[in-house]
Amino acid sequence: MKEAIEILKNNDLLKIIDDELDIYLEIPHIAYVEVKKEDSKAILFTNVVDRKNDKKFDIPVLMNVFCNEKAVKLFIGDGDKIGNEIQSLLKMKPPSSFSEKLSTFGKLFALKNTIPKKNKGKGECQELIKLGSEAKLSDLPILTTWEQDGGPFITMGQVYTTSLNGEMKNLGMYRLQVYDDHTLGMHWQIHKDSNHFFHEYKKAGKKMPVSIGIGGDPMYIWCGQAPLPIGIFELMLYGFVKNKNAQLVKSITNDIYVPKDNDFIIEGFVDPSKLRIEGPFGDHTGYYTLEEEYPFMEVTAITSKEKPTYLATVVGKPPLEDKYMGHATERIFLPLLKTTAPDLIDYYMPENGVFHNLILAKIKTLYPGHAQQMMHAFWGVGQMSFVKHAIFVNEDAPSLTDHKAITEHILNRIDIEEILITRGVVDALDHSSPKFAVGGKLGLDCTGDEVYELGISLLSDNELLSKMNEVTNEIKDLKQYFTNTKNPVTVITVDKNRNQEELFEDLKSLYKYIKILVIIDASNQNDVENSYMLVWRVVNNMDSNRDIYIKENTICVDGTNKNTLDNFKRRWPDDVDCTPAVLQSLRDRKIIDISDEFIKEFQL
Repeated sequence: MKEAIEILKNNDLLKIIDDELDIYLEIPHIAYVEVKKEDSKAILFTNVVDRKNDKKFDIPVLMNVFCNEKAVKLFIGDGDKIGNEIQSLLKMKPPSSFSEKLSTFGKLFALKNTIPKKNKGKGECQELIKLGSEAKLSDLPILTTWEQDGGPFITMGQVYTTSLNGEMKNLGMYRLQVYDDHTLGMHWQIHKDSNHFFHEYKKAGKKMPVSIGIGGDPMYIWCGQAPLPIGIFELMLYGFVKNKNAQLVKSITNDIYVPKDNDFIIEGFVDPSKLRIEGPFGDHTGYYTLEEEYPFMEVTAITSKEKPTYLATVVGKPPLEDKYMGHATERIFLPLLKTTAPDLIDYYMPENGVFHNLILAKIKTLYPGHAQQMMHAFWGVGQMSFVKHAIFVNEDAPSLTDHKAITEHILNRIDIEEILITRGVVDALDHSSPKFAVGGKLGLDCTGDEVYELGISLLSDNELLSKMNEVTNEIKDLKQYFTNTKNPVTVITVDKNRNQEELFEDLKSLYKYIKILVIIDASNQNDVENSYMLVWRVVNNMDSNRDIYIKENTICVDGTNKNTLDNFKRRWPDDVDCTPAVLQSLRDRKIIDISDEFIKEFQL
């Protein structure tokens, strides 16, 4: 990490905090606040302690390494440029002239760098070696991020695994729960290569080797979360982007090869016959993911550089570090997505839709039903299959990242007859689905012309709220958005005491004033004026099969937390919130400088 730290320093992207700070909540809370600022920077914590166990670490902690778009370009590169390079390879044709042959040869020759190189001997990551009982996870400054977390979690671990026959390699990025000094939870999800490998070992009755890298080149982290096709080793992407081979060395106690410049390597084995309760964990959805059984690793060795830096991230409510990583991923993988959806022009996954909950896609519409065809293509392939809500627009639509313009464009084209509601696989972290990993999908075809008429009479917010209060006293607040469009959005907050379908029915007489009605809870810091967090809340809480009601010409959306009133049988998780006492202590000590308005805006 030393090189990365110097790069951050030289580009004025690093804060250094020398105050004594705790691995329990304090350090993560500071990073969480910092990355939400417009001028956010990475933070190096140099005075790290574990007050609970009266322990001081000589290992600094680096957080928010991908603190903004500039940092992403420094460590990864220009996403559009890399995407264009991938596209040129995908469209490569047999050369017909000498100059074309030279160009083709140059492209193919460069691909030699995609293959990771296995080195003999030890790497920098193995300057210090601790084996067996000496290899203690408590020697690392592993953070507890949130008050309800099941324990400390490694949050930027590079998890290296291999198939049973050794032919396939994988690098994934998963949260890793520390149970004790020698036991580490493996939260790999159903669609990940490592989980597929796990079942191979389980069937064979063999222990599965795993090595976990921490630190080193930040590019490893990004590669670990990249949505590559199954079977492609993520470090090949490192070689392609960096134009140099990833340099690997063999782990000490298993046969897994790892980057030689990692700051730490944690080695061990997973017994496929054993599972353990993992979680809860305050996740990137902004909600806690609840306890589930997962495999765990028995640690056999911890190796490191002589002077390592511990790298971590913090996840929770957006915007966070994954915003910048995710947008780079969008640009780079657009050409690959076009191979399964060739009429796709562009796509955008807003961070307040926590990526897998909302996608906007621009397509070249060639025939009736084309958008619906594209919806099924998205939901049927790779990581796009986990997307819950997909909105498609035509090639003449505004830029997908121009939030106001594209929203107006969409709202002027929503036609009830062009709404597709279906069912399929959803992300394992989704809490709103009635069953684990299976739930509703919503597709909006907004590729057509503007709808003809508004069809309603607009009232002011106060007038409409007053009329609603004549029907029921449940409604506490109201705001209308985009009243200049054919489908204005009315957001109301309620003190929920019944199934919201009953409320939708009670309000039917007022639908002559409403086109799209969205309900959220009056609790949970919800604010009808905060459109950014409203989007986050609603797309998280919706299951389209259960929560969308179409009444005549009005679309009703239930964005409330679900419970037994909704016949919801799973446990609904809590929001990820900062611990108020910790936040206040950091403010009082002048370690963080934020206003009450900032806390309210980001629902800290």
